Amino acid sequence: MEVSQEPQLPNYMKDDHVSQETENLIASLPSEKDFMGYGLYNYKGCWYYPNTLQAVLDVQKHFKPRDTDIILASLPKGGTTWLKSLVFSVVHREKYQENQQIHPLLSQNPHDLVPFLELELYANSQTPDLTKFPSPMIFSTHMHLQALREATTKASSPCKIVYVCRGIKDTFVSGWHYRNMLHRSKMGQATFELMFDAYCRGVLLYGPYWEHVLSYWNGSLEDKENFLFMRYEEIIEEPRVQIKRLAEFLNCPFTEEEEENGSVEEILKLCSLRNLSNLEVNKKGTTRIGIDTQVFFRKGEVGDWKNHLTPHMAKTFDEIVEHRLRGSGLIFQ
Repeated sequence: MEVSQEPQLPNYMKDDHVSQETENLIASLPSEKDFMGYGLYNYKGCWYYPNTLQAVLDVQKHFKPRDTDIILASLPKGGTTWLKSLVFSVVHREKYQENQQIHPLLSQNPHDLVPFLELELYANSQTPDLTKFPSPMIFSTHMHLQALREATTKASSPCKIVYVCRGIKDTFVSGWHYRNMLHRSKMGQATFELMFDAYCRGVLLYGPYWEHVLSYWNGSLEDKENFLFMRYEEIIEEPRVQIKRLAEFLNCPFTEEEEENGSVEEILKLCSLRNLSNLEVNKKGTTRIGIDTQVFFRKGEVGDWKNHLTPHMAKTFDEIVEHRLRGSGLIFQ
């Protein structure tokens, strides 16, 4: 294996939790180096680090969702933290209506309230105890839909899947800053350009970007009852409209009384990036997967890419995505 065991390297990038069977599989797969020199391996069209691939295989083999479960899907840095906060608050809002001061988001990071399937639960055990979680249980994943379906098709009836999609340019820039904070280093322009090249070629964890987005877009077209495709930019632009849409999809719509009492606005305020990033729990400490909580909060703005990408880079991204999504009906402005 080629992955370094540096102390600051998160577990999902390592290769120390891989079975002999998976080692043999990895040896047969196409491989590339990521922009920092760590090995990525292509399995069924998606790129993974060794430990991540092992966990994905374990999810596929052992996870069997209940029809009451909710799965939140996204690409890394595609709006995951915000979606977790919103869905948790919408689904469990009745428990905290009388006393918002005890709301779990005030004392726990969103990633600890909504656990990752492959980055947490199945990263530590092939058979994690899921009975300890309340129903409806909310899980999250970065898995491509085709990879996820190998697990969800074992269920007797489908569960709800919510996907949040963010434009590639802001996803890229957010990912760049995340990796800088994650590795506690200031990577220079040369590394920035290497990461840009990797994105353009689709060689990134869970990538290519366009294949990931398309898998859930097509899933939402095929099964509107169980798939909700959300755009990060639309949640920013019309938060009230989108959170109501989310609640209706999850079969817990806001009542007229709740809307009159300001429940929608309360949730949006609680889950705002400004509020979450200022909470003490999100300023220090680590999540259960060992990543500093503050790494998950930066600007969250739409269009921040303009401060980082050259016009040529922006045009290249636009042309690639337009070409890859052509004919799908999915369009990015």
